[in-house]
Amino acid sequence: MSIDTPTVLVTGGAGFIGSNLADRLIREGARVRILDNFATGFRENLEEIDGSFDFIEGDVADPGVVAKAVDDVETIFHEAALPSVPRSVEDPVSTHRACVEGTFNLLLAAKDAGVRRFVYAASSSAYGDQPTLPKAETMPPAPMSPYAVAKLTGEYYASAFNRVYGLETVSLRYFNVFGPRQNPSSPYSGVISRFIDALMTDSRPVIYGDGEQSRDFTYIDNVVDANLKAASSAAAPGLVMNAANGERISLNDLLATLNKITGRDLQAEYLEPRNGDVKHSQADNSLAVRTLGYKNLVGLEEGLRRTVEWWKNSRFAR
Repeated sequence: MSIDTPTVLVTGGAGFIGSNLADRLIREGARVRILDNFATGFRENLEEIDGSFDFIEGDVADPGVVAKAVDDVETIFHEAALPSVPRSVEDPVSTHRACVEGTFNLLLAAKDAGVRRFVYAASSSAYGDQPTLPKAETMPPAPMSPYAVAKLTGEYYASAFNRVYGLETVSLRYFNVFGPRQNPSSPYSGVISRFIDALMTDSRPVIYGDGEQSRDFTYIDNVVDANLKAASSAAAPGLVMNAANGERISLNDLLATLNKITGRDLQAEYLEPRNGDVKHSQADNSLAVRTLGYKNLVGLEEGLRRTVEWWKNSRFAR
């Protein structure tokens, strides 16, 4: 790596998505700096990153920490958040601070530091429970939870900083990302990580509702690739784009698939639906395909197999 290699900042880099993204950036030859306060990230994820990086422990909602983190940075990948609808319903103040104040602080610091591009981890929760499928970026937002509102607010701020200050911002709306390093031990974790953990420990997986709700589950490699393309595409600044698998599956069918992959035959425990959860979600990826050359590199079943194999050698198995 050349001494002239630009520095990229990954916020939330000790988290599931952020650490996988940092890994890929290092393999691509980038000089990587990570900012994380370990609210939802893990030091173990940093230890699994294959390569060297700078690390700053701190909070994106702290302007002083953020000013230090963006110094001499060319590109920011903003993954830091409190990524949970149920958590935001229980504690909207923390979600607002992390997702709204944190994003605003980072955008302001990026503008002042002359950062070239700002890639923002937006959320499909912005669409709410609209019945039209697949979800396209032209649909009016209809957020149903404090988390969805907070992530949508970040989109609006990013777009405004692009228009007003010329900061090149790109927002990628993630749809239920899963894969290695996703923590299954929290009640706020993604359903796939919790399903795998339950099946591999011979416990009954929990489903909130009747299990017929469907999601567009997206393997981590697809989202990481979308981020790299968003950072380099000349046509991307100012846009909001879906980054997803483009297909949906019910939670009942997901559990059946995982039972097959793991060789189990465990039935779900069904509990009451959770406030703020949407019934169905599926992405229209056509804008990202046209703009970024986005491709679905890893399909659902292959991604599930890779995640199960990762779990077998992870700290959660031990």
